[in-house]
Amino acid sequence: MKTIEWIDGKVALIDQTRLPLELVIQRTTDYRELIVAIKELRVRGAPAIGVAAAYAVAVGAMEIKAPTMDEFMAKLQAVCANVRAARPTAVNLFWAVERMWRVAQQAGDVAGAKVALLAEAQHMEAEDVEINRRMGAHGAELIPAKASILTHCNAGSLATVDFGTALGVIRAAHEQGKELHVFVDETRPLLQGARLTAWELTQLGIPATLITDNMAAHFMKAGKVDCVIVGADRIAANGDTANKIGTYGVAVLAKEHGIPMYVAAPTSTVDLSLDSGEEIPIEERDPEEVTTIRGMRIAAPGVGVANPAFDVTPQRYITAIITENGVVRPPFIEGLAAACR
Repeated sequence: MKTIEWIDGKVALIDQTRLPLELVIQRTTDYRELIVAIKELRVRGAPAIGVAAAYAVAVGAMEIKAPTMDEFMAKLQAVCANVRAARPTAVNLFWAVERMWRVAQQAGDVAGAKVALLAEAQHMEAEDVEINRRMGAHGAELIPAKASILTHCNAGSLATVDFGTALGVIRAAHEQGKELHVFVDETRPLLQGARLTAWELTQLGIPATLITDNMAAHFMKAGKVDCVIVGADRIAANGDTANKIGTYGVAVLAKEHGIPMYVAAPTSTVDLSLDSGEEIPIEERDPEEVTTIRGMRIAAPGVGVANPAFDVTPQRYITAIITENGVVRPPFIEGLAAACR
């Protein structure tokens, strides 16, 4: 199934916190439950978060009882505010909510608004798959016929509705018959690489080797990594990119070893309102994500914990940004603006 989709009058999503040991499907028509799912990373990855946010607005609108459009819009505004507060870094969430708000503004009456909002969320679901396939096709052109690729975190089908961004590029290259091997960073502290990316690659039949995050330099120095491909949660106008914590370190290592560093993300992840990555808000998450694994404590009681969910890779470390509208190379300011147009 897709990571998130509308089935039989409900939003159905894969609970990614249960993978790879269990495949659990959550079904709901309560927008509050969708907000919790976003906060708790049951649904994660910038594109998937965007679609989840759209569905949250749509099902939230269905709950509203209002005799007039003015009253409906006032209550919908509160729903949108709650959805926006779910997570601060992934710009797709805010992009999706704004897009849904514009749809509601164009409706002639309350009933029409509710129908239009659900239709728009379903359209965004389908659109995401098509965008990822286009992105994969553009990115596959950068991959040699035989290549060893390193990736960090999860940017596959599970981070989108389907197909993936960074893994979508790898998947497209694999479908073209290219001979690939993927090094998968485990991605501390929540192990999205070990739990999700490794699982996806095994399902696709793409050869993969799981490594701890601090092994990347060793394999780069040994000449076993030909390129790095990662996703993104927000890209500033100059190309500075926020992605899962640890990506910046991978980028520095790639630069040192002369290895291309590619970012794959839809244009909805580009935030042209931000001049640089210095303006990207970085989410600080629960310390227990660092001190425990699946509820089992691994750290000394009482120790202080820092848990930023993302870091920002300066654009000078990025070789190219792959979008559904083509591959953007430096200078990114002009290229990203053109891709978004």
